[in-house]
Amino acid sequence: MLDFAIFAVTFLLILVGAVLYLYPASRQASGIPGLAPTDEKDGNLPDIIASSSLHEFLVNLHEKYGPLVSFWFGRRLVVSFGSIDLLKQHINPNRLLDPFETMLKSLLRYQSSLNGDTGESHMRRKLYENGVTKSLQSNFALIQKLSEELLAKWLSLPEAQHVPLCQHMLGFAMKSVTQTAMGSSFEDDREVIRFRRHHDAIWSEIGKGFLDGSLDKNMTRKKLYEDALMEMESTLRKVTKERRGRSFNRHVFIDTLLQGNLSDQQILEDTMIFSLAGCIITANLCTWAVYFLTTSEDVQENLYKEMDHVLGKGPITHEKIEQLRYCRQVLCETLRTAKLTPIAAQLQELEGRVDQHTIPKETLVLYALGVMLQDSSSWPSPYKFDPERFNEESAMKNLSLLGFSGSQECPELRFAYMVATVLLSVLVRKLYLHPVKGQVMETKYELVTSPKEEAWITVSKRN
Repeated sequence: MLDFAIFAVTFLLILVGAVLYLYPASRQASGIPGLAPTDEKDGNLPDIIASSSLHEFLVNLHEKYGPLVSFWFGRRLVVSFGSIDLLKQHINPNRLLDPFETMLKSLLRYQSSLNGDTGESHMRRKLYENGVTKSLQSNFALIQKLSEELLAKWLSLPEAQHVPLCQHMLGFAMKSVTQTAMGSSFEDDREVIRFRRHHDAIWSEIGKGFLDGSLDKNMTRKKLYEDALMEMESTLRKVTKERRGRSFNRHVFIDTLLQGNLSDQQILEDTMIFSLAGCIITANLCTWAVYFLTTSEDVQENLYKEMDHVLGKGPITHEKIEQLRYCRQVLCETLRTAKLTPIAAQLQELEGRVDQHTIPKETLVLYALGVMLQDSSSWPSPYKFDPERFNEESAMKNLSLLGFSGSQECPELRFAYMVATVLLSVLVRKLYLHPVKGQVMETKYELVTSPKEEAWITVSKRN
């Protein structure tokens, strides 16, 4: 089962360290076009750093060499796929890893399931997915309440006032995830603020300090990171102790884990992963969705009409979400246009062939999802924000192949889709969303794609 999720340059470090570090017999990548090593020791790592991000490095590499390319990370061969057609050829014969879980667990110094028992890992993954599903069902009214609170805040602002979209969406996502994952103790804003401080300290180092080794060289930063991680873990242990063996009005994510046959450490790890990933994916999906709506009055008006037709004056319900087809198209197009999670990976366990090229055993294979999401052969007018493209079944199939829809989407993204749908149903029926003139939106490609600077919008009340 594909389970694509967020990924960064760091994953190269983690996965290479997790498998045998073999010196290749040849510096030629079995005829696959690409770069020769820039440095004997580091391979093409200097080129990646010079490109600012792994995604931007891969964009340039695929533009120059085509849909199948190779480069070197240290002395290990890396192959990157930049087209959906090649991805189709490569899916079936290989066991896929969960790049987010493997990377994040390694960075947090948790035991990775890379070499664990397959049956146990599958059981644990199903428990995790069920926890997300049950927590969404049980906390639907809560997510709606938080959306209404944000609406009230925006309605109270003068119409000309600039709204800091990234800041507000992160705050909204933090409240949604913490209360859905860990319960009512996070109804206290002080607890959410404390969580956000620790979350930001951890997340800022993932994909940055671990790439160039700067974290280990800066003792102040390292201590801030380790202290934040320790405080987060302490909070999760406290919540686990408080909820074990007790019943509450609302079922939350950690309750499902407590009902499973997991150790306290496994419960801590999975709650940490959901908390970190859920916050950052939800926040950025909501940010980009609202931002893109401000840039297209037609899309915004079409979304309003669907909401008005399906929901009328009443609140959104869990049952009616499936009827909001255009809203789902807007979110799919948001993910595609923003390239929300630009890279996934797997290890080539056995020698394979793709497009007449041999991929040697133990090769790290990257799926350049950000490249595929804007490939003109799969997406006509790829740089245009156009939710109508998902009227076509082929577009939805492409998105599913990339792990962003259907049975293959990761649990954190499924959570984000639901939360974003509820939020848009509240905002769009009451507000017009406007861009700030002259704003130039630059993009930062890290674990999850986000605006490089604050994204500003204005709002006005609908009659």
